Amino acid sequence: MSHAVADDRLIVALDVPNVLAGLDLVDKLGDSVSFYKIGLGMLTGGGLALANELKGERGKRIFLDMKFFDIGATVEAAVRGIAQFDLDFLTVHGDPHVVRAAKEGAAGTDLKILAVTILTSLDRDDLDASLIQAGDIPDLVATRAGRAFEAGADGVIASPNEAAMIRALPEANGRLIVTPGVRPTGAALGDQKRVATPAQAIKDGADHIVVGRPIHTAPSPRQAAQAIVEELRGL
Repeated sequence: MSHAVADDRLIVALDVPNVLAGLDLVDKLGDSVSFYKIGLGMLTGGGLALANELKGERGKRIFLDMKFFDIGATVEAAVRGIAQFDLDFLTVHGDPHVVRAAKEGAAGTDLKILAVTILTSLDRDDLDASLIQAGDIPDLVATRAGRAFEAGADGVIASPNEAAMIRALPEANGRLIVTPGVRPTGAALGDQKRVATPAQAIKDGADHIVVGRPIHTAPSPRQAAQAIVEELRGL
């Protein structure tokens, strides 16, 4: 197996059914990937155990994508429980009361709280149905990002189309932008509507990109990951 140097700007989403499938993918990727995202879909399949194994036994960085949303006391308690595992990133909904509570729960640890502004799969009709105020989605995303930063968020999750706009906010100075919906050059779009290539997302202000399906459905996931790393290094 050729020796690779991972680039932690690339986060690979372990969107697989369970721990065994997750470990299998991690084995295939080997030293080509250093940062993994474990989401809500994996929670009942042993996601937290996998997170701890990858962090503790394999030295990987871990992004727990749980998108917490609840009353402040509950969010604070949930985040405090997760913060004891020495993981790296955790998502919560970007509402200021949620972000403030999450930051309280993470106090004294290195866990970074990332705020979700508006889920990338939603359109204006969905927002209307949820009684979210009128306005264009990009403007609402920027406003919500600014408020999340003011509430103490360490970063935000933003689609590639919104990364540049958020990076331009004064409040975004020194904060992280993590971008899903990134598709390597030539890959299928899947269910994402707002997409960009890895290099474009980083150029537009993202600190990290999240890639799932284009890596784990590739004939060689390792080669697919290495191609993305090479693209990022070419910037």
